[in-house]
Amino acid sequence: MIAAAGSGERLGAGGPKAFVPLTGRRMVEWSIAACRAAGSVRSIVVACPPGHVHDLAGGDVGVVDGGATRAQSVSNALAAVGTELVAIHDAARPLVTPELIDGVVATLLDDADADGAIAATPVADTIKRTVPPGHQGRNAFSMDKDEKALRPQIEGTVERGELWAAQTPQVFWVEALRAAMAGDSKGIAAATDEAMLIEAAGGRVLIHPAPAENLKVTTPVDLKLAETLLGERSGE
Repeated sequence: MIAAAGSGERLGAGGPKAFVPLTGRRMVEWSIAACRAAGSVRSIVVACPPGHVHDLAGGDVGVVDGGATRAQSVSNALAAVGTELVAIHDAARPLVTPELIDGVVATLLDDADADGAIAATPVADTIKRTVPPGHQGRNAFSMDKDEKALRPQIEGTVERGELWAAQTPQVFWVEALRAAMAGDSKGIAAATDEAMLIEAAGGRVLIHPAPAENLKVTTPVDLKLAETLLGERSGE
């Protein structure tokens, strides 16, 4: 399942992010190609922005309307899934490889008690936790009194040895994911990935180490980096 219903507002794309041209293809087509080449994939469903289903319809790809939120898009696509496992991938990560998809699937299948497995990379940066807004106190750093509320204040440093940056693909047993998505609607709408839903339901989610270059295209800088890496991969 490829989530491709993002607006592309932060990218300044002027239209759906998934259809932005990227090294000779629309962005979503890089993920479709990787899924086609993965030995563990049997069928592909793409959740597109409403009104754009016809842009990808036909061939071996099933297409459904996405929703206003990620959860709605995934729910719409999940209704079309008839397999025991589902791999969910963001179209905004065009550098995914067939090997990574198959690797995450294998990680889940290797543990009979797990409900899911996700691609992730260790956090390399030093992570700071900030004071909640409105609780900075009079010592909060500020060059201007009017800007004080806009300047976050550090409350502490988080131990990064236990931190991983979640990516996609994320692979789950379909029934476990459907059960998790039948829970609290507010919690589902606020979830930024499907692993959060499984975690909240008490399930077990494993990590499959992924390369840092499996980046998410969010800004124009990300797009340029993706173009460079894809160009190097294809020898152009």
